[in-house]
Amino acid sequence: MPSSKDGIMVVLSSPSGAGKTTLVNLLSKQENFEISISHTTRQPRPGEISNKDYFFVNDDEFKRLINNQEFLEYAKVFNNYYGTTRTPVIDNLNKGKNVLFDIDWQGADQIKNKKLDYKLITFFILPPSKEILFERLSNRDMKDKLIVEERMEQFERDVLHWINYDYVVINDELNNCYMKIKNLIHAEINNGSKDYDSNYIRKHVEKLTS
Repeated sequence: MPSSKDGIMVVLSSPSGAGKTTLVNLLSKQENFEISISHTTRQPRPGEISNKDYFFVNDDEFKRLINNQEFLEYAKVFNNYYGTTRTPVIDNLNKGKNVLFDIDWQGADQIKNKKLDYKLITFFILPPSKEILFERLSNRDMKDKLIVEERMEQFERDVLHWINYDYVVINDELNNCYMKIKNLIHAEINNGSKDYDSNYIRKHVEKLTS
């Protein structure tokens, strides 16, 4: 049975290219924070290491895990499956570790709907503008213009889910964004005051979707 000594779950979601993976990696350097490693059926990107960045599996293995109900959450994103297995997450939480999730809005919804007896804090990361997001995606290893266009079209749909998160943070400058998230997590854990302007966020979302 979970207790006050258990860890917390921290979810970061964002449209592709907004920086959630980089932010999760920065947050994981704090004491007592662990990244939940996802399973995926997509091919590794340059520099990614199997069993460290992801558990890379084929479709058959992923579907076997689904059928065995081993996933805490899973989703199909850009024609590839991504999922978080339940056992390692619960084990870390029970050991008092805070678990970081780098997942999309579908996975975040599933975790919330599970109503696990652990504290959950959710963040949605947004870019400063669509132009900057396009630039970031174009500078990735995505030389295919069609892939970038697909990501930008998906952005229009993904951004609509911001309302379902506890906090929305704009990644205008990496360290600034990291410190905002870090301070909000600390305030949540310690019931402290929060520096968060929801009206500013709402106006920013309106600008992105206009």
